[in-house]
Amino acid sequence: MALDLPDFPWDSLTGYAETARAHPGGIVDLSVGSPVDPTPDVVREALVASTDAHAYPQVAGTPALRAAIAEWYERRRGVAGLTDAEVLPTIGSKELIAGMALWLGIGRGDTIVYPRAAYPTYALGAALVGADSLASDDPAEWPESTRLVWLNSPGNPDGSVLDVEQLRAAVARARELGAVVAGDECYAELGWEGEWADRPTPCVLDPRVVGDDRRGVVSVYSLSKQSNLAGYRAGFVAGDADVVAQLLAVRKHAGLMPPAPVQEAMRVALGDEQHVQRQKALYRARRAALAPALEAAGFRVDHSEAGLYLWVTRDEDAWQSVAWLAERGVLVAPGSFYGVDGGRHVRVALTTTDERIAAAVERLRG
Repeated sequence: MALDLPDFPWDSLTGYAETARAHPGGIVDLSVGSPVDPTPDVVREALVASTDAHAYPQVAGTPALRAAIAEWYERRRGVAGLTDAEVLPTIGSKELIAGMALWLGIGRGDTIVYPRAAYPTYALGAALVGADSLASDDPAEWPESTRLVWLNSPGNPDGSVLDVEQLRAAVARARELGAVVAGDECYAELGWEGEWADRPTPCVLDPRVVGDDRRGVVSVYSLSKQSNLAGYRAGFVAGDADVVAQLLAVRKHAGLMPPAPVQEAMRVALGDEQHVQRQKALYRARRAALAPALEAAGFRVDHSEAGLYLWVTRDEDAWQSVAWLAERGVLVAPGSFYGVDGGRHVRVALTTTDERIAAAVERLRG
């Protein structure tokens, strides 16, 4: 019996991609968030030095990697005292997001909550286990059947940031319901505006959010964005030791383990802040060029305080905006990919080269 899965949204962009490729200057693909800049040398060197990986890697992560994850949370996210039992490396973050409901024993009759503007993997995780799903940003709407709440801050697609008070309210309501809260936070180092311009966005494990008790709360992170490690599949989860233990038990049985060289590369990446700041500077410059060009073309930038995307609208159907941009050789994703509220927005990625950003700016201003 086949699973009843939704269509893969990006397949519907094929015709628009062909239109964009036909532009005399070639396509500027701003439809996905896949890094284009080189993996930092310090990380690549660590990977090469650890390629004698003849034994099976540790599902729980090497002691050195677990220590690096805990130290990173304390240094960059204000979360102190994480133990080995509270951290776990993963094969990127998307597989964890898609599989967490299954591994936590959630199923039919249960509800999984995720943001109203959200990328599709949260809903997929619910579909895989036959659970109900609810797109809601209001904790008062969450039903008694809620067993897993996904928070996404900074948000994909809209770049919005949840402050400490909003995170605290979400955790408090989830605890009333006996639900696990999972904060998907992979853009935390990429803030652009206000108080997030020079420091990471708030973590769901922050003591101001959870108090002195991490019960029922985990943070999910990926190095794909801040360190250009998308091809390494380098992620991790941290928080409630009981939740982490349940995930670890399933992953041991299933053989879900990051390769040993990747684990060493992760350890080195987490300890080096310089490459993260250099990468952030590149994205900041691309954003500073692209945002005013979109505004000059009649788009309004909404939210987008952090992350790798601009969430923009001309107050028209999203597919009209996609088509207009494709005719100018620029491919973007319609906001309808990310929930019903996105039907009049498009998501514009910053993840292309400086040369392609410059080409997009010229076309938008022309």
